[in-house]
Amino acid sequence: MEFICYPRCTTCKKAQKWLDAHQLPYNLRDIKENNPTLEELKTWYQASGLPLKRFFNTSGQQYRALGLSKKLPTMSEEEQLALLSTDGMLVKRPLVITKGKILVGFKEPEWEDALGMDQ
Repeated sequence: MEFICYPRCTTCKKAQKWLDAHQLPYNLRDIKENNPTLEELKTWYQASGLPLKRFFNTSGQQYRALGLSKKLPTMSEEEQLALLSTDGMLVKRPLVITKGKILVGFKEPEWEDALGMDQ
């Protein structure tokens, strides 16, 4: 399992504590230091079944600074994915990438279900 996060993000810290509490092994990847590539983002987006907008960190400073709430609707999927691949801070986090499952953001019930935890 790959756990992609920004270590200073409070939601990422909560998600990491949750993974540790459930003794789930993972490889930690700092999204700011090791941004997802265009190919990775394409693969994850297609595998997730989620709308592409879910991959954007809509509450981030960079998202607001670039005025993306107005620009995204006029951009193609390819353009949006290319933009995401330029800056890890544009990507919604944390991300969990595991066999056949892509989790975007931390919602405990969703993670419990997706990762086969007893509720």
